[in-house]
Amino acid sequence: MANTKSAKKATRAAGRRTVINKNRLSRLRGSVRKVEEAIASGNKGAAEAALMAAQPELMRGAQKGVMHRNAASRKVSRLTKRVKALKA
Repeated sequence: MANTKSAKKATRAAGRRTVINKNRLSRLRGSVRKVEEAIASGNKGAAEAALMAAQPELMRGAQKGVMHRNAASRKVSRLTKRVKALKA
């Protein structure tokens, strides 16, 4: 347990950041899941629309430190490649 006043404050701040980061990560995963579901259904239009919505979410997650920037870029790249491979 934290003993000093500053350590107690740091614990409270970490708790607030944890809630925010969990929310961001959840939104990020949800947007990626929508793209993957659209790819699985074979609907290229829906997949492209979902990808356009997911890409900013991934980049924002990387910018905010929820995920590594290279991981976000890699995920966008691989999703884009899979969407382009779909038949129209």
